[in-house]
Amino acid sequence: MDGLSPERAYEAVGDWLNREGSSLAPYRPEVYAQGSFALGTAIRPLDDCDYDVDAVCELAIPEESMSPSEVKAMVGDRLREHAGYAAMLGPKDGGRRCWTLQYAESSSFHLDLLPAIPIDARRKVTLNVAEEYARHALGITDSESWLWQPSNPRGYALWFHERTRVRGQSDITRITAGVQALPEAVATTPLQQAVQLLKRQRDVKYGDDVHKPISIIITTLAARAYEGSESLEETLRAIIPAMRDGFELRNGVVWVPNPVRPDENFADKWAGEPEKRERFVEWLTELERETTAGTRHLAAAESYVRKAYRVDGRRQEQPHVARPTLVSVPQSLVAPQNAASSVVAVPPVQQRVVKSRFDVPHREQPPWLLSCNLRVEVFAEVLKGGRWLPFQSGAGALHTNKSLRFTARTTVAAPFDVYWQVVNTGPYAAAANGLRGEIERAAGSSEAGLERPESTLYQGHHSIECFVVKNGVCVARSGEFEVSV
Repeated sequence: MDGLSPERAYEAVGDWLNREGSSLAPYRPEVYAQGSFALGTAIRPLDDCDYDVDAVCELAIPEESMSPSEVKAMVGDRLREHAGYAAMLGPKDGGRRCWTLQYAESSSFHLDLLPAIPIDARRKVTLNVAEEYARHALGITDSESWLWQPSNPRGYALWFHERTRVRGQSDITRITAGVQALPEAVATTPLQQAVQLLKRQRDVKYGDDVHKPISIIITTLAARAYEGSESLEETLRAIIPAMRDGFELRNGVVWVPNPVRPDENFADKWAGEPEKRERFVEWLTELERETTAGTRHLAAAESYVRKAYRVDGRRQEQPHVARPTLVSVPQSLVAPQNAASSVVAVPPVQQRVVKSRFDVPHREQPPWLLSCNLRVEVFAEVLKGGRWLPFQSGAGALHTNKSLRFTARTTVAAPFDVYWQVVNTGPYAAAANGLRGEIERAAGSSEAGLERPESTLYQGHHSIECFVVKNGVCVARSGEFEVSV
C-alpha cells in the first residue's frame, strides 16, 4: 500500500468493510467522509506532516441491541481480517473513538475510521434544527464512557455545503447509500477557499501551539457569516469582521454552538483553558487588521490555493468561480512562510469598504469576542448657559469649545468593565493630529465607568460608542452616537 492516494485508500477500506461475506455485511455499512474532506476544506499540514482522512462507518444496528464496545470491536475485527490493515492499526486496540490506519510514510496520511449507529428518534437533539440535518444524527463509540455519544457529521456537512452556495446557485449535495466517493479536496467555492486560507494562516502563525484556533470553530463561524459572495476577496472582507457575531454567551460561558446540535459547544474547552480564547481573539483581531491593510491580487491567491493547499500534491485545475476583474485579498492570507513562488506582490487595487462615515482606517477594531445579546444606550448632554441640555445623535451641529457629557445605561448586571471609543474625522482634527479612534477603558468599574466627559474641539463629524465587557466578552454595544460640530 505504499504511496496510495487518500481517495484510493479510503475506497479500498470501504470496499473491504462492505465486501460480500464480510461480518459487517448484515448491518449494511455506510462509509462516508467527515471533517475537512467532507467539507472540501482540507489542507496539507505544514512541514509535510501526516494529515487525517476522517471517515464514518455507520452500521444499521438498533441502539438497544448492541453496546458501543461491541460495535467498535466488530469493526476492528473486520479490519484485522485483512493482513495489511492488521499491520497498520495503531494503536492495536484502537483509539478513544476511532480505528486508525497508519499508511506508509510515502503516503503522508492516516485514516481514522469512526464506528457509529443511527440513534433512535427519541434521542435526536433537534432544538429547532431542520429535519434534513437532524435525521442524520448518530451515536458514536467512546471508550472513556462506553455510552453512545451523540454526533452528526453528515448533518454538519449538509449544513456547510448549503452555506457554500453562491448567490443564485442551486444546491447539488446528494446522499447515497454504501461507500460514498471521497469528496474532491480542492475547494471550488469562495467559502471553501476562504476557510482554507484562514486555516493556513492559522497554521503559519501558531505552528504546533496546542492552544491555536481549531478548525471546526473557524469553519463554523466563517460559514455562519457567509452570505453568498461571488469572489474570494469579497468573501474574506465580509466574513472576517462578521465572525465575531457567531459567539454566544450562556451563563457567563462563551459558546460556538454546533449548527446541527445546538446543545454542543465547539468552544467548550475555553472555560478551562483561557489561552485558547486568547489565541482566537488575537488571531481574529490580526485578520481584521490585515483585511483593512495590505492586499495582493486574487489570481495569486487562487494559484496558492490550488498549488500549496492540495492535500495529495497532484495538479488539478479548479472549476471557474465567478469574480470581478480586479479584486484583492489580505496580504497575510496569501503570503505565509514558504509560499509558492507564483505568489507575487502587486500594488493594492481596492481600499477598505466603508460601512459608515466613521469606518475609517484609524478606528480601532474591538479586541474582544462579540456576543452583544444585552443592551447599552448612550445619552448626551451639552452645557449651554450654565445648564445641561440633552441632544440626539445626528442632531444639528454644535459650536466648538462646548462641554459634553455622555451617560450610558445598560441592562448588564454588575460587575462589568466599560470601554469608550471616540472617532474624530475631518480636516480640522487631521491638521491638529487629533484623529482619535482608539478604544479606552473607563476609569473605575461597572456603573462608575458609564459617564464620559468630552468637548467639541474640532469641526467635523465625530462619533462616540460604549462597550460593556464581562468575563472578556463584549456583551453589549451601543452603536455609534454621532456628534456634528
